[in-house]
Amino acid sequence: MGTVHDLLEAKGKQAARELVEGRRGPRVVEAASNWAADEDIGTGYMYSGWCQTALPHKRPADNAAIWKLETDSMTLLVEPGVRVAPGGDPAHVGVPFGAIARLILIYLQSEALRTGSRDIELGGSLRAFLGRLELPVGGKTTKLVREQAERISRCRLTFHAKRQGSSLLVNQNIVDVAMFVDEPGEAGQGTLFVETARLSETFFQQLKKHAVPLDEAAIRHIRNSSMALDVYCWLAYRLHSLSAPKSITWAALAGQFGAGIKLRKHFKPAFLENLALAQAVYRDAKVEVTETGLLLHPSLPPVRKLLKQG
Repeated sequence: MGTVHDLLEAKGKQAARELVEGRRGPRVVEAASNWAADEDIGTGYMYSGWCQTALPHKRPADNAAIWKLETDSMTLLVEPGVRVAPGGDPAHVGVPFGAIARLILIYLQSEALRTGSRDIELGGSLRAFLGRLELPVGGKTTKLVREQAERISRCRLTFHAKRQGSSLLVNQNIVDVAMFVDEPGEAGQGTLFVETARLSETFFQQLKKHAVPLDEAAIRHIRNSSMALDVYCWLAYRLHSLSAPKSITWAALAGQFGAGIKLRKHFKPAFLENLALAQAVYRDAKVEVTETGLLLHPSLPPVRKLLKQG
């Protein structure tokens, strides 16, 4: 059986739905079909450190706990921030998590590189970005965006690259200015945030040196799955730089993508579903599933015009 894109072209959408295996088979076909037909071309960016690590998929149980994720190439530490509660006592805000946090991070980094400035316009611009991703801001989505924006604005992070044997970012804020307002704007104003946020200088410099281009249409069609977003960003970072096939073990994959999945036997089917979603919006990704894990092959990048990466 060929790829989902081969099936769509040879059999059509309905037949492909019946042939693609797995619980998310119909969703994979829908994502591939919508991505192939999407003419709204755009490019987003992600710091390469994020492509080698990941935030939690679900809300961490302890808001005061430092998030640690260790992979073969990178260790990520995220220290949750603190705010003053209404009674005046300090309260932990918690580590960013889920798909919304990832989308906000992509927006912040993409806008910074697009404009060449650490100062990023929020409010209407973020609303427009989420609209392009077909996530209209309102109701429950507004609440989620505000929560994740606060978590991102207050947390501090460290990226330690094992291969270079040094820390790229140490205990750094992502942004230097809070990116939320305490109360929503008045009815009809459409105000979500303060007008601008400022990326920290250290993070901005690392981003400029090590930015990974992403296909905004791809992000749009897997926007609701945090693991699929992680897998897509990882493939965008890894595949085009390979000069020969590279094996990745199931243990390594579980260490990077399986946070929150308690039993190892549950990881593989969940990962394969999200890999299929990522490949549905990254047609050139050449990946083989083996008994021991994955075999990555040199592939064209999802965005052909590349910035310098690291």
